[in-house]
Amino acid sequence: MKRIHVALAVADFGVSLKEYTGRLGVEPCCTVSGIYALWRTDHVNFSITVKPEEAGRLRHLGFEDPTAQAASEDADANGIVWERFAQHHQREEILKLWPHAEFRD
Repeated sequence: MKRIHVALAVADFGVSLKEYTGRLGVEPCCTVSGIYALWRTDHVNFSITVKPEEAGRLRHLGFEDPTAQAASEDADANGIVWERFAQHHQREEILKLWPHAEFRD
């Protein structure tokens, strides 16, 4: 099953963590203290990254797709970046950026 992936920029990590945990009804499955959080539900793969200068903006969209052989991205006709990846690709990318990321699998 594919999950839609939505990545947002936020200004305040603590406020956003509480906000989206409440909205999604689950705790994040991965956090990087003060910088990044990722939630996975049955339908959505949702992440936030602290980027105050871009707060409230869509960073990119995509699909978590268990059949993806590799992580990929391209832009659509409107310039929106779309990623396609399997869960393990996303985990590898997170750990490459933040080796101290905490996962709750």
